[in-house]
Amino acid sequence: MIKVDGEQPFVDEIIDLEEFAKSGKIPPTQCRGYRIRIGKQFYTVTRSMMTGRELLELASKTPPERFRIDQKFRGGQTKRVGLEETVNLATPGVERFQTLPLDQTEGYTARRQFRLPEVDEEYLNASGLLWETVVEPSNRRVILYNFPVPDGYNVRTVDLNLRIETGYPDTQLDMVYFYPALVSSNGQAIAAIRNDTFDSKIWQRWSRHRTPANPWMPGEDYIGTHLGLVEHWLERELN
Repeated sequence: MIKVDGEQPFVDEIIDLEEFAKSGKIPPTQCRGYRIRIGKQFYTVTRSMMTGRELLELASKTPPERFRIDQKFRGGQTKRVGLEETVNLATPGVERFQTLPLDQTEGYTARRQFRLPEVDEEYLNASGLLWETVVEPSNRRVILYNFPVPDGYNVRTVDLNLRIETGYPDTQLDMVYFYPALVSSNGQAIAAIRNDTFDSKIWQRWSRHRTPANPWMPGEDYIGTHLGLVEHWLERELN
């Protein structure tokens, strides 16, 4: 370790960001390099600031415009990184990155059988995922296609739907439904699941609910915050 007056110490080693995040340690801002994981592959970089485009190119995801990259944090939170957005790898809690192809089905028009609040539609449009609103008798759902799931399941992406109850957004979102059914790669059974038929498919319903300490907050919570919980549930099930 070398310290220059007025500056943080220089750490003469390669910092494994995933290891630091899981241990709750703060990575140094000056070091010999960072070991980062993008998908299942590890890479070593020598600078702390990189754009989403540079990260995708590092992982050979080209052209970058056809891919999405998400920053994964300790605790299961995710944040989409824009192509020209700069990521600071020394930010505490940065665990890894995950990519997703943005292929769309040619000639397909997404179903919009009911409207969502503006904040939801803006969020879903910005997600880069194909999404639809579908109505069946007394049953309204939002369907998202090719939603990324963390390593440790039988698939890398999954379709999911959320049930939109009467009175939403004042009425909370609850649970989540996956297709195809998720299976843990380590063989551990997933608790509190059951089958649910919708849109001519059999979905896997995960019975997961908010706690009294974390209630639905009308005016603050929406589809985006609920999907943040979904990502947390997926991570937590593996742990």
